[in-house]
Amino acid sequence: ITPGFGGTQRLARLVGPGMAKQMIYTARNIKADEAYRIGLVNAVYPQEELLDAAKKLAATIAKQAPIAVRACKKAINDGLDANMDEAIVIEEKLFGSCFETEDQKAGMGNFLEKDKEKKLKVVPFQNK
Repeated sequence: ITPGFGGTQRLARLVGPGMAKQMIYTARNIKADEAYRIGLVNAVYPQEELLDAAKKLAATIAKQAPIAVRACKKAINDGLDANMDEAIVIEEKLFGSCFETEDQKAGMGNFLEKDKEKKLKVVPFQNK
């Protein structure tokens, strides 16, 4: 049988149509290092390090503004089902919607404040 539940479509988008065809036509299992090489997975860890690595990644994502993370996820997922022009419109709408949130105001304020602090810490060269 063929891969179901969108498997042919999702795989081709992840690894490219040529690699997807090869994988599907041959039904060959691949090893972790090859899955990483072709972009099927983002990282490979020894089993004993996997849970810690996953928790670290989750913590890094959790530190970000949840509304922005949600909008990015929606833009990527919805955009994959559209042509490029439609995908850009999806992104633009989600980008714009972020500016209606308190998260954006706080985040932009924090960014500008850090930028200001960096600029204030610059000490000009003085020739003595």
